Amino acid sequence: MEIKIREIEANDYTEVVFLWNDVLGVRTVTDENFRITMEQMIKAGNYKTFVALLENHVVGFISIVHALAVGSVNGYLHITGLAVHNDFRRHRIGSELLRYTENFAKDSGISNIILCTGMRRTDAHAFYEHNGYDKDSYCFDKIIKLD
Repeated sequence: MEIKIREIEANDYTEVVFLWNDVLGVRTVTDENFRITMEQMIKAGNYKTFVALLENHVVGFISIVHALAVGSVNGYLHITGLAVHNDFRRHRIGSELLRYTENFAKDSGISNIILCTGMRRTDAHAFYEHNGYDKDSYCFDKIIKLD
């Protein structure tokens, strides 16, 4: 099984939307709002989404944003999404997406990558630890009601 990883293209959007909904359970992602968001991210210039392809079908993706922070030389990469199709788990696709992102970071002079994952997603915690990531902080969020 040969996996190819490359930057996302518009014809990948529908398959990536499926992964956001089916694997990550983010049921609010639609083809339309994904396309609009991708256009905004491309225009901003500090976002990247890489897809893992098997026979020209998307079987996984990773989304990242390059952020700046005081005290962090060249900033850091924040992984904002990582998913692998359920039929292709345990084939090292997620690990390959992480390595690809780590090489992108290294080539960009960025030495720090962060991510957040759900408290109950213990399988994801084990996956990240297995790939050399340290569990060293908590991630908090709050939904602000917009009137």
